[in-house]
Amino acid sequence: MDTITLWQLAVLAAASMLVGFSKTAVSGANTISLAVFAAVLPARESTGVLLPILIAGDILAVLIYRRHAHWPTLLRLFPAVAVGVVAGTVFMLWADDDAVARSIGAILLFMAGVTVWRRRTAARSEEVPEQRDTEQQATDKQAKDKQATEQRDTERPDEGKPSLAGRAKARSYGVLGGFTTMVANAGGPVMSLYLLSAGFRKLGFLGTSASFFLIVNTSKVPFSVGLGLIDAQSLLLDAVLVLFVLPGAYLGRACVGRINQKLFEQIVIGATVLGGLQLLLR
Repeated sequence: MDTITLWQLAVLAAASMLVGFSKTAVSGANTISLAVFAAVLPARESTGVLLPILIAGDILAVLIYRRHAHWPTLLRLFPAVAVGVVAGTVFMLWADDDAVARSIGAILLFMAGVTVWRRRTAARSEEVPEQRDTEQQATDKQAKDKQATEQRDTERPDEGKPSLAGRAKARSYGVLGGFTTMVANAGGPVMSLYLLSAGFRKLGFLGTSASFFLIVNTSKVPFSVGLGLIDAQSLLLDAVLVLFVLPGAYLGRACVGRINQKLFEQIVIGATVLGGLQLLLR
C-alpha cells in the first residue's frame, strides 16, 4: 500500500466516522464509506482496511442494541450466508476490481427496485375503497399511534414457523449477503433490504443487523488474511482510523430516536441506490 497524504487520511477518517453513524442509526449508509475507501485506496486493498473498522462499529452497535436482536431470523440466515462467503472468497481469487464492483452495483439496484415495488404493492392492497368516518378514525389512530410508537419501533416479525416462500427468501438474501460482504464489504444494503421486507422496525432492525454483522465480519477475517487483504500495514492504518468510529456511533445513537420509521426506510433504500450506482458506474 502506497503512502497516503494528509488529505486522504482526513477523507478516510470522515468515512470511518460514517461507519460508526451507520451502525447505530442508518444501516446500509456505510456503502458511502465503501465508495470513499475504494476511491482513496486500491479497490481490492480497501476491503481489507475497511473490515476491522466495520468490526469496531459492529461491536459498538451490539453494545447499544443487543437486546433488540432477533435470533430466530439470524439463525435462519447464517447457513446461507456461509455459502455466500465461501463463494465470494472463490470469486475474489480471479475477479478484478471492476468486475466485482459492477456486478454488486447491478445487484443492489435491482434489489432496491424490487423492494420499492413490493412496498407499493402492499400499500395498494391495504387501501379500503369504502367511505368512512375519516375524522373520527384519524383521531383514534393518532391516539393509538402515539401510545404505541416505542412499541412499534421494537416490533419484530412473526416468530412462528416461516413459510416456504419465507425460507426461500432468507436463503437467497443470505447467500447474496454473504457473497457481497466478502467481495466488497457491501452486505449492508442487501441485509437492510431483507430486514425491511421481513417487517423489522427501527430498533429491531438495528439490533438484528448489529449482531448479524459482528458475527459475519469477524468470520471473514481469516479469509481476508488468506487473500492478503489484511496485513501489518493495513492494520497500522486501521489503528488510526478506528478512533473515529466512536464519535460517529455516538452521533448515530443520538439521532436514531428522532428519525421516523418512514424516513428511516427511505434513507436505507436511498443509501442502497446511491451505493449501487457508485459501484456500477465507477
